[in-house]
Parts: sequence; C-alpha cells; structure tokens
Amino acid sequence: MPAAVAFDFNGTLSDDEPLLARIYVELAAEHGVALTVDDYFRDYVGHTDEEIFARLLGTRDRALIEERADRYCALAADGHTISADARGAVAAVAARMPVAVVSAALRRELDVVLAGAGLTSCFTAVVSQDDVRRGKPDPECYLLAARRLGVDPADLHVFEDTDIGAAAARAAGARVTRVTRTVDRATVEQLLCS
Repeated sequence: MPAAVAFDFNGTLSDDEPLLARIYVELAAEHGVALTVDDYFRDYVGHTDEEIFARLLGTRDRALIEERADRYCALAADGHTISADARGAVAAVAARMPVAVVSAALRRELDVVLAGAGLTSCFTAVVSQDDVRRGKPDPECYLLAARRLGVDPADLHVFEDTDIGAAAARAAGARVTRVTRTVDRATVEQLLCS
C-alpha cells in the first residue's frame, strides 16, 4: 500500500488531450505551420508548452503559451474533461491518503479545471509547470510532489499516460501505473485501496 498517490493531469486525470490537440493545431495554422492531430499525439503529447512551441514554431514566446492556456481554460473551465468516474477515483483515494496532481500544465489551468470538477479540496499538493525548472521526463516534478506530500518517493504511487511522464516518475523512485485512457475508479481502487 503506498503512502500517497499522484495523478498526472492531461490525459490521465483529465480526458483533455483531444482538446489540447485541437488548440495546438489551430495555433500552428495561425502561424503558418501545418500540424495534424496525429502529429500532435505522435510528436508532442506530454511535453511542456515551451518544448512544443520551440520544436513546432521555433519560439518559446510566453505570450503564445498564455494564449494557448487562455483557450484551454475557456473550453475546460467547467471541469467536464474529468469524468464522474475519475472524480470518484480521486475522492476514494483522497479519503484514505494524501493525493497530488503533477502536470506539465500551467497552475492556472489546473486550478480552473479542478475547481470546475469540484475536486480542489481532494488534493494535498499540486505541482505544475510553474513549480519546476525542468519538465518531464526529468524527475523534479515527482520529487517535489513527494516532498509536498511528506512521503518518500518510493512510497508514492503515480498514475501516468505517457512514456515521458512514466520515465519522470520512475526516475524519482516512485511506483508507476501506466494508463491508456483517463483513470477510472475501479482500477484505482483495485490497485490501491482494497
């Protein structure tokens, strides 16, 4: 039994990767670059905004990152990207142990979606892109989450959907469960809470 749990956000807790793909495709087109949804999922998913825009458009322009975040918040603020089943999984774990969300997203994006989904109070710690110098696959984010949760990284169980995220969690010394879709309550309870 772990001492704490951490959920990746985009694609793991929040079923929002199709939404993010759409926003990146639109922004790329507005800057004269062709990007398909398949390109996004193959080459960019899991990376920070800085990395995506540097590779895609040759810039790390903060205004462009903020524009992407503004569009995301406008489309996801009601929390609909977190299913009732995922909400149940988080609540069930939070009733038993400390829980974190660890993401390459900006903190304002996490705050608005978690609030819209009614989950803010479930999280003991939130680690966002704003909190770290190096994004996934660097372990910095999961090491910080373990510190904020007050546990040894070896006692942290992480749910991740990307190779990059899983590598970050493993490098931190955490146990990892890879998911191929957003988390569901039955899976989480079976692995952690039985």
